[in-house]
Amino acid sequence: MNVAMDPWARLRAATPARIGLGRSGCAQPLQAQLAFQLAHARARDAVHAAVDWDAVAETLPGASVRVRSQAEGRADYLKRPDLGRRLAEGAALDVGNPPDVVLVIADGLSAAAVAASGAAVARAVMGALPELSFGPVVLAEQSRVAIGDEIGHRLGARLVVLLVGERPGLTVADSLGAYVTYAPRVGRRDSERNCVSNIHGQGGLSAEAAARTIAWLVRAALDRGLTGTGLKDASLARGAEAGQLEP
Repeated sequence: MNVAMDPWARLRAATPARIGLGRSGCAQPLQAQLAFQLAHARARDAVHAAVDWDAVAETLPGASVRVRSQAEGRADYLKRPDLGRRLAEGAALDVGNPPDVVLVIADGLSAAAVAASGAAVARAVMGALPELSFGPVVLAEQSRVAIGDEIGHRLGARLVVLLVGERPGLTVADSLGAYVTYAPRVGRRDSERNCVSNIHGQGGLSAEAAARTIAWLVRAALDRGLTGTGLKDASLARGAEAGQLEP
């Protein structure tokens, strides 16, 4: 008896990509179509949902402070990216003693990512850098990556690490990204940052693995006085994999 083998089975087992879905007449099979619609709904929900900032704050070590961008609401945030990059007027940030590092958690484009990993990564980063001083964790609503520059400058930090919900896709809707910027100030270019992306629990970086990489970047940045294209990811990857966190 001949058994028909699925030639796509091994490839599907190796990737979450939608390949070899088959067809039903001239359309996709019902199961594949329903799975696609569910993934699309999850991605939309991740973009439009609000972060429960109180729940995030409760799981953080030490103090936290809430701020928001100049975007008035979610629709404003999505239509005007520039407003999400600047603090709202009158944002209260206590300077105190300038810290080495300030951690910012921003909602970005995925509330699900912040809920799933934001506080866990923040805790892991603090634990991986015991020799450095941290300011209060800043929770930034309706915010994009560049808002970390203004926050870090206002707090007098040597470096800012911003954790942000990444744009969701149709495979992962709760992926977190981390952006490391040395000597933060308004006007920093994206080429002056280092990014650690794909932090999530569905085959991405774990909070602990991401923290090791971020810690390597932070130490190297403070040692060399820069972040961005001058801080090579190839050296980072080798050091992080070997567990060598010193620059």
